[in-house]
Amino acid sequence: MSSPDAGTAAVVGGGTMGAGIAYVLAAAGTATTVVEPDAGRADRLVGELTARARTGVERGRVDPGVAEALPGLLRVVGAVAELPTGLDLVVESVPEDPELKARVLAAAEARAPRLLATNTSSVGIGSLAAGLAAPDRFLGMHFFNPVWSIALVEVVRGPATSDDAVAAARDHATRIGKESIVVADVPGFATSRLDNIAAFEAMRMLEEGVASAEDIDRAAVLAYGHPIGPLRLSDVVGLDVRLDIARHLESVYGERYAAPAILRRLVGEGRLGRKTGRGFFHWT
Repeated sequence: MSSPDAGTAAVVGGGTMGAGIAYVLAAAGTATTVVEPDAGRADRLVGELTARARTGVERGRVDPGVAEALPGLLRVVGAVAELPTGLDLVVESVPEDPELKARVLAAAEARAPRLLATNTSSVGIGSLAAGLAAPDRFLGMHFFNPVWSIALVEVVRGPATSDDAVAAARDHATRIGKESIVVADVPGFATSRLDNIAAFEAMRMLEEGVASAEDIDRAAVLAYGHPIGPLRLSDVVGLDVRLDIARHLESVYGERYAAPAILRRLVGEGRLGRKTGRGFFHWT
């Protein structure tokens, strides 16, 4: 159930990750504003998250009181300038474009939040902090998809991030029922390096005919206890996102992170995973 001191927050970006972050914040009782400029997406967002909560109730995973309170804790606006000032936390969750993120973060900082975070999985915290007036209150809070199911938040400390900011981020993670780890500001942090090297190897195995996509994923789930296989997870993340991350990590770490040919081909064909209905798997 919600806590009486669950605070206030905003998420900039109402896509898959942003919506998931907004959901877990509101489910913990945090009054949460989502910035989503796409009017159609904005109109659907609260309804989709409310339906998610009701599904959780039906499966015995969400308290009925949480689902009932959720719509009243969510608000959607069209621009960062419409956010309230002085929020406890603002999380930026826009696409992995450094220039876009820098613009959004500067606008969010102007709303004077107590803590400003980015949900990036690959862009350096130090580089994003360069344009901020108070980089000591800025860090990475890297969530994982699906946000409501994955227990981890990766807290990424930038060169100027203060100890107080790290402690605040870990406290926010605890309040929404997550575990946190603290990592240094290196390309790919810890989890993206591990996740993508496994995903790229699974793609190469598929290219080489080692096994079908279904069986490669079953191996990861049944032998190693992964909740989802690396190829299906790639479809959920978005193959275009995987490709962007591959290019960035390859530029830093070399050929071991080079995008497999099958990934480049599928993106070129517009098969981006779940969001387009086809990737390594068919989605309905």
